[in-house]
Amino acid sequence: MKKKVIGVVGASECSNEIRHIAEEVGREIAKRSAILICGGLGGVMEAACKGAKEEGGMTIGILPMKERSRANPYVDLPIATGYGEGRNVIIIQSSEGIIAIAGQYGTLSEIAFALNLGLPIVGVSTWDIDAPIIRAEGGKDAVEILFEKLK
Repeated sequence: MKKKVIGVVGASECSNEIRHIAEEVGREIAKRSAILICGGLGGVMEAACKGAKEEGGMTIGILPMKERSRANPYVDLPIATGYGEGRNVIIIQSSEGIIAIAGQYGTLSEIAFALNLGLPIVGVSTWDIDAPIIRAEGGKDAVEILFEKLK
């Protein structure tokens, strides 16, 4: 059975509350034997990868720079692009669904790319825009909703 690839997008710096949500998202993705793909750096990305690794999950980091060594310590497969924010397209194109957690303009761009591709998007404390983003209250809720949409 082919594993699902779930994109987790969010800011490179975050509060403890958002960090906790991102870790829960990572754990729940791993519990469903899916692969987590993200930008591979800190904040939401690192927290989600950490949660996934706690459950034995697989993580991929699509890095904006050329140095694989800059990935957070919980990334199994760092892919160095040298594309800067252009790597956001790669993250979204490689995902079957997206969970957006908080975030800044980079997260907004990833949401826009996902909307353009018609991917399901679940948001937790993220951008409030006029778009079909399904709202979730927490990490476990977000993953449950997304996997229901991917059936």
